Amino acid sequence: MLQDYGWSERLQHQFAPFAAQGLVPARVIAQHRDRLGLITEAGETSAEVAGRLAFEAREGELPCVGDWIVAQPPQAGGPALVRAVLARRTAFTRRGPMGELQVVAANADLAFVVLSLETAPNLRRLERYLTAAWASGANPIVLLTKADLSPDPAAATAAARRSAAGAPVIPISSLTGEGLEAMRVQLEPGLTGVLVGASGAGKSTLANALLGEARLAVGEVRADDSRGRHTTTRRELILLPGGGLLLDTPGMRELALDDAGEGLASAFDDIEALASQCRFSDCAHEGEPGCAVRAALEAGDLDTGRWRSFQKLRREAAHQAAQEDPLLREERRKRWIAIHKASRARYRARERD
Repeated sequence: MLQDYGWSERLQHQFAPFAAQGLVPARVIAQHRDRLGLITEAGETSAEVAGRLAFEAREGELPCVGDWIVAQPPQAGGPALVRAVLARRTAFTRRGPMGELQVVAANADLAFVVLSLETAPNLRRLERYLTAAWASGANPIVLLTKADLSPDPAAATAAARRSAAGAPVIPISSLTGEGLEAMRVQLEPGLTGVLVGASGAGKSTLANALLGEARLAVGEVRADDSRGRHTTTRRELILLPGGGLLLDTPGMRELALDDAGEGLASAFDDIEALASQCRFSDCAHEGEPGCAVRAALEAGDLDTGRWRSFQKLRREAAHQAAQEDPLLREERRKRWIAIHKASRARYRARERD
């Protein structure tokens, strides 16, 4: 059962110190208001977070969907207790309205950035989501849903590819089936993909199409602004037919970045490459002689909107970094650099295969 959900030798090694205590490994597959849904070797069960873990956990360290955890089995008809969270390989995070860190999904191998083609794709939103996806350590894949409703899906796809920094872009239609197989082949057995995007982008409809049944609720999209209601109200990890796992998430009206430095460099690697060609290493790209970025802008080789998007996200990332404790920030930076490098290595290996 656990191997279907991605259990590995690495996780077995992490869990080894807990095995002699009568504890069991499990994965969080659902998140309710006061309970977690778990999958264990014995099947599904519900759980609560142990008081000590709830008290001692730092920001962003409480278990969320996708986490592998250490559980005390249920006793006398009560819920299981989550005693510890095993180290995450990846984590898709954002900042909440009060500045709090929110972990949207843990241990995802692939981050499916979902954008609807019902209207012209918002490339600035795409760049923001890709920055967060790269920063998470997962490999991003862009899904352009509702391709059957686009007046020119080829042009929309080409525009998205120019902003995708090399991430695969798949036009997809849950109605006609276009692109579904191209997405399925990405989700090999044991791999976890998370769907992220705005409300109304068609995430739950897409998940239902892959499942072959209408398990997840879907809602209508408003005609005046093409926005959807938050039909998905909880995060849920779903085992797909034939293997592979899909984590559906509620739509996000806003995505405030957290710890996005490495993600920014990957999402805008074309700008990073240009900046490395500037005459001065500390070039601010504001009129200095020998500035490769300004030259590319003037020649039309670098889109002005993309450059402004990069500047905005860089300012946001710098502001967020300044709010954090310096020692904690450095610890997180080193950890995510290691995760990011490992993720890119896995991605390149898969491309060679």
